Amino acid sequence: MFRFAHVEMLWLLAVVPVAIAAYIWHTRRKRRQLKEFGDEELMRELMPNASRVKPTVKFSLLMTALTLLIFAAAQPQYGTKEQTIKRQGIEVMFALDISNSMLAEDVAPNRLDRAKQMLSKLIDKMDDDKVGLVVFAGDAFVQLPITADYVSAKMFLQGIQPDLIKTQGTAIGSAITTCVRSFGDTESEASRVIILITDGENHEDDAKQAASQAKEKGIEVIVVGIGKPEGSPIPVPGTNNFMKDRQGNVVVSKLNEEMCKEIAIAGGGMYVRCDNTNTAMRAVQKEIDTLAKSEIETKVFTDYNEQYQSFVLIALLLLVIDFFIFNRKNKRLSRMKLFDSKPQKS
Repeated sequence: MFRFAHVEMLWLLAVVPVAIAAYIWHTRRKRRQLKEFGDEELMRELMPNASRVKPTVKFSLLMTALTLLIFAAAQPQYGTKEQTIKRQGIEVMFALDISNSMLAEDVAPNRLDRAKQMLSKLIDKMDDDKVGLVVFAGDAFVQLPITADYVSAKMFLQGIQPDLIKTQGTAIGSAITTCVRSFGDTESEASRVIILITDGENHEDDAKQAASQAKEKGIEVIVVGIGKPEGSPIPVPGTNNFMKDRQGNVVVSKLNEEMCKEIAIAGGGMYVRCDNTNTAMRAVQKEIDTLAKSEIETKVFTDYNEQYQSFVLIALLLLVIDFFIFNRKNKRLSRMKLFDSKPQKS
């Protein structure tokens, strides 16, 4: 397994395209100034030793060396040994509603982004637990299998948008069933919980039955309702308009709290409404903390070979080559007529 020990250092790569753009601008500006100063052919004759290629070669070497040094600073590593580690924790599956109604802005910035913010904070507070992610609208699918890799969990979470699922609707029952399957068939002594985040609108299947079946398997279903009962229009992405029905009326999406509460009761869990405060997140965290923790086996790479040395050596080699390349032409090499086709006089 390949990884960077300090991924944050890769942000320094943003310097490279900026430097390239600045170099191109400076080179073009310099050429324009030469043209304004005098005839271009005459200027070349007055500066016979000036090279137009070598500065670009030197700059390319510097940028390549800089890129390699940034990679080295990020500390690339290659995992060589996989080990099973036992931790005390629980297993959590997040089921996130990504239907179009989740774009409503009755909570800031909108329902979906607010839900993602809450889930991200919950993941930050986890240490030895396992997490997975299911997204749903008119259908449900596993976005991230259950894992102890919190970095990947947050990465997948940030990339979630309503267009991931073309079929619109709110198939809550399907989402719960998918979460149950994601835990696997093997029994676990660790507590298992499904955290369902939805506005409960356009409910299509028997979510209460799915939650009841999850409860029978020892899986608690916590429901987080997001939005307001009075509702809010649904913005059309990329426009200043709102979604409308077939009659041309603006669609107002309302939080279906009654349905959310019924699902939570059927799943043996709790219901809480998410607003613009952290009340819902704290309530869910408190409920999670009460769950029994037990040993969870996780396979991780424990031994890593450092790979930065190769990046540093190549970068140093490029810098040495750059040092011996001068901006001016080499007079001795310029006098050599290696490809002169004229016959030599005897």
